[in-house]
Amino acid sequence: MSRRGVLVTGASRGIGRAVAAAFAERGDRVAIHHRDSAEAAQSLLESLPGDGHVVVQADLADPEAVRTMVDAAAGELGGRIDVLVNNAGVFLHHPIIELSYEEWQDAWRRTLGVNLIGAANAAWCALRHMGEGGRIVNVSSRGAFRGEPDSPAYGASKAGLNALGQSLAVALAPRGIAVATVAPGFVETDMTNEHLKPPRGDAIKAQSPFNRVARPEEIAAAIVYLASPEAEWASGAVLDLNGASYLR
Repeated sequence: MSRRGVLVTGASRGIGRAVAAAFAERGDRVAIHHRDSAEAAQSLLESLPGDGHVVVQADLADPEAVRTMVDAAAGELGGRIDVLVNNAGVFLHHPIIELSYEEWQDAWRRTLGVNLIGAANAAWCALRHMGEGGRIVNVSSRGAFRGEPDSPAYGASKAGLNALGQSLAVALAPRGIAVATVAPGFVETDMTNEHLKPPRGDAIKAQSPFNRVARPEEIAAAIVYLASPEAEWASGAVLDLNGASYLR
């Protein structure tokens, strides 16, 4: 297969970093998006095998910044984007009973602006550079189904992302573009290490009968499959990746 151009949002760390590495390892060219993690993005760039990779920056809550970033990524990837991975997201603690009305509105605005509207805008912009055989893979969450009582905007944004992916799957199939979604449970990353310390970490791991949480590489492997030519018939799917910690 020829080298594809892959744009991964939120790629400087965590799941996104593992996804970028997985695509690079299979010979693809990767655009590493970050918002304000230039050093981490650059270190990833320098560690990736192959050549033709690039770092791009944007606040996904800013529609014009998204358009500029996607266009720049396409330009550096040979004029096209074959795969878009909508991975970037924010998770804000905002229990409804603890916040002022202004704080409540701000949490919803910030969360939806990145997790849902930002992803939708990235898809719109990427589609202008995507041809037949293109792939969009969205990174949702178990929280879209289980709920997030202390971060309800997060759960709602991910439920919306699931619906967005299924809507686009139908809309883009006539153009030969497949759209799928993964819904991970808890994943071990630098952002979650503090939560995984005992005793809270023991309870989190016990949610799965495997008594552990996911590794970023496990999520990345599923994304690479869903972005492959062989996965066209998975278009519209929302794939749970939670180690049987939540069944629906």
